[in-house]
Order: sequence, then C-alpha cells, then structure tokens
Amino acid sequence: MQINIYQAKAKLSALLDRALAGETVVIARAGKPLACLTPVATGASATKSGVRLGGLAKARLRIARDFHAPMRDDDLLAP
Repeated sequence: MQINIYQAKAKLSALLDRALAGETVVIARAGKPLACLTPVATGASATKSGVRLGGLAKARLRIARDFHAPMRDDDLLAP
C-alpha cells in the first residue's frame, strides 16, 4: 500500500498496525515513494545495536565487540 504524507500523519497508528501485520506500507510525497514502514527486528536476526542483518550479509558481516570503544591516541595519529 502507498499513502501520501498528509494521510499518513492522520493514520499513523493504523499504518503501524498494518506494517506489524506484514503489509508493506510506503509513504510518498506527491506520489513519489520516500520511505517504507517495517517492524523492528526481534529475535535471531536482530543485533544488540538494533541493526538488522538479512540475506547473505548476515553470515558474512562480523562487528567487533569493541567497535564503539573510544579510539586510542595512536589510532588518531596514524597516517
């Protein structure tokens, strides 16, 4: 389903329910698609950061545990 922004603002709650039920909800401006409502991933396909990895990338992408740790001074000075 595609809906324009003006209508989406008035019906957001109902649109979220439809997206949670599995329907594809596309929000458009002047008939041009801008965004798609999808449920937040839960379970095995969700990561701690909330980023969902699907398809082949799920098996290949590994993020180090210290990815968000502050950088050391040596790292900042490296060429």
